[in-house]
Amino acid sequence: MDTSELKAWLALWTVPNIGPIRYVSLVKHFGSPQKVLAASVKELAELPDVGPVTASSIKSKVSWETAEEQLGLCEKNQVQVVTFKDESYPKNLLTIYDPPPFLFVGGDIKEEDRNAVAMVGCRSASSYGRRIAEKISRELVGRGITIVSGMARGIDSIGHQAALKEKGRTLAVFGSGLDVPYPPENKKLAGQIKSSGAVISEFFLGTKPEAPNFPRRNRLISGLSLGVVIVEAGNRSGALLTAQCALEQNREVFAIPGNLDSKNSQGTNKLIKEGAKLVTAVEDILEELRISTQAEGSASPAQTQRDLSGLSQAERNMFELISDEPYHIDRIAFQASVGVPEALSTLLSLELKGLVKQLSGKVFVRA
Repeated sequence: MDTSELKAWLALWTVPNIGPIRYVSLVKHFGSPQKVLAASVKELAELPDVGPVTASSIKSKVSWETAEEQLGLCEKNQVQVVTFKDESYPKNLLTIYDPPPFLFVGGDIKEEDRNAVAMVGCRSASSYGRRIAEKISRELVGRGITIVSGMARGIDSIGHQAALKEKGRTLAVFGSGLDVPYPPENKKLAGQIKSSGAVISEFFLGTKPEAPNFPRRNRLISGLSLGVVIVEAGNRSGALLTAQCALEQNREVFAIPGNLDSKNSQGTNKLIKEGAKLVTAVEDILEELRISTQAEGSASPAQTQRDLSGLSQAERNMFELISDEPYHIDRIAFQASVGVPEALSTLLSLELKGLVKQLSGKVFVRA
């Protein structure tokens, strides 16, 4: 992607009230951010999810200066911008309701990171919580699973550190710009993660770690993962917000049972009562997610990847939205930004090719 095109991706994000859903919808409609910014107010306002106020903002309130500044900061900090149209954009994120139009990435996101599990919990972890978080993370990494977390103090950091010790892959999602690691003492950890995975943020470089950013970060932690493991969490722990995001995104929620007398176990034990999968061993996670792991002698993700070479671009895009979890046709069509009849036609083609299976009620899963 050349500099002018990349600048347009960043510039469109500076327009007030352009959230991720509207941004992605606009780009899919016009083809690129450059074409969105070049469109007339009339063309923009005619779209049902835009309207005259936002259309006017797109023409008058875009900040090219901010976009230029961000490009400079990316170069200075060795950060790349990965858009939702890029092959390296995390495929798991494309299945959530509001995927970021682009990500700031330090390090590399790989295809194998699709088999990822999030490890989150309280910052003031007990010795029990620390030991269990390290054990589960280490064993997951030993099975070829990527550990995702938010690099916070406590359980988050332990998950990342265990992955690094096992020379496995780990992804850290920031609630700030990538040049403002938080907490500050984890700056060294962030550098280590970049060499064995990636640090990721949807926030402009220079963004401070302010409280409203962390719920947005939490949805990315769960969105990047197939499931979320809550190790220790009090009744008001931010980890419970990540669990809620996981449920909304149709991800699995796992919880480690804890001491009934411990405040750090109140949230996890409550999750188990409400239906979270109780975890006593790493096999509980792998069985629920139906992940074939390296330790079981199965092929690597690259080896088991299906041959999609004969698919049209529309079929390929649609196939990427389908997973082992059943999705209704309305959700699939929305995420693909196409009408239901068009989505059904493409899914029928995939079904005939043995790649997709239709369940009752117009629900689809991978075959």
